[in-house]
Amino acid sequence: MGLFDKLRNELVDIIEWLDDTRNTLVWRFPRYQNEIKQGAQLIVRPGQLAVFVMQGKIADIFESGTHTLNTQNLPLLSTLAGWKFGFNSPFKSEVYFISTRQITDLKWGTPNPIMLRDPEFGPIRLRAFGTYALKAVEPKALLTELVGTDGVVEADEVTELLRSIIASAMADMLAEKQVAALDLASKYREFSEELRKYVQERIDDEYGLAIPQLIIVNISFPEAVEKALDTRTSMGVLGDMNKFQQYSMGEAMRESAQHGGGGEGLGLGMGVAMAGRMMATPGVGAPGGGAPTPPPPPAWHIAVNGQSQGPYAPEQIQQGIAAGRISGQTLLWSPQLAGWTAAAQIPDWANAFQRSPSPPPLPPQ
Repeated sequence: MGLFDKLRNELVDIIEWLDDTRNTLVWRFPRYQNEIKQGAQLIVRPGQLAVFVMQGKIADIFESGTHTLNTQNLPLLSTLAGWKFGFNSPFKSEVYFISTRQITDLKWGTPNPIMLRDPEFGPIRLRAFGTYALKAVEPKALLTELVGTDGVVEADEVTELLRSIIASAMADMLAEKQVAALDLASKYREFSEELRKYVQERIDDEYGLAIPQLIIVNISFPEAVEKALDTRTSMGVLGDMNKFQQYSMGEAMRESAQHGGGGEGLGLGMGVAMAGRMMATPGVGAPGGGAPTPPPPPAWHIAVNGQSQGPYAPEQIQQGIAAGRISGQTLLWSPQLAGWTAAAQIPDWANAFQRSPSPPPLPPQ
């Protein structure tokens, strides 16, 4: 490097930031040991602010545009430097550029489930996640509370703090609103704006940041609760459980006949009879009232290819005998029997296998 180039590099006459990133919040101009010359050009592009810091104190702030540095547009810096009659020599000052553009598509989520007391489910745990946008709005608070002496501050350095604030605000909002868990999905848009306001109140004055947008993408239940809800939905779709039970038994026997009478399809009805009895309306059993609730009929099991199938309701066994799917040699079992017994030897079903004698032929005319 020649002597002329060395002398020229000792003074800084153009100060600017060519931001080629999308996540940088603050960038310090790399002055190093160079001095800023009088009349230097400060170029602040749209979406930026330039802040001069001298002796650890924030001085002058410039918005977008091209500025020639002198005592007229550096009044606070002139006061800090003691320039009573202007300055004609180079000076040293730190220059921070702050991006005022929105940093979008940032993610947030609840690291741990939020515990709530739901009016329908009782104590329940919920998780939530979504996206938000971040923007710097107050350079003094931002430089004082978050930047310090760092040369570069990326959005990633503050997202952990913001995710914690959002999760805490989410728990406070849900506790205050006391909305049933099943109604939360219908309020995503309303609650997104509410949550944004909760978060904004906690960061604007303290950190100099703004949350111009926050979206709740999903609020989810624990896996066990989701399975229970699916079961409840399925039962509601089925409607009349007694009719569904009879239909399932008929379909199971038809499937068994298609497989050579082996009865593989009988397993399709397993548990349906029990569910039907659970859904049955109990009788009136109050003291002095009507008849007490009758005990449930016995549950029957069928031996099919060396395996137990069931339980089945008595009416299902009767349908199987009438359709010829259950023969007198088919082994059955129920709690009142000592062990597996052929159907024809069980008093409850023996009569079903006794055929009436055929009438004799008519005498000749």
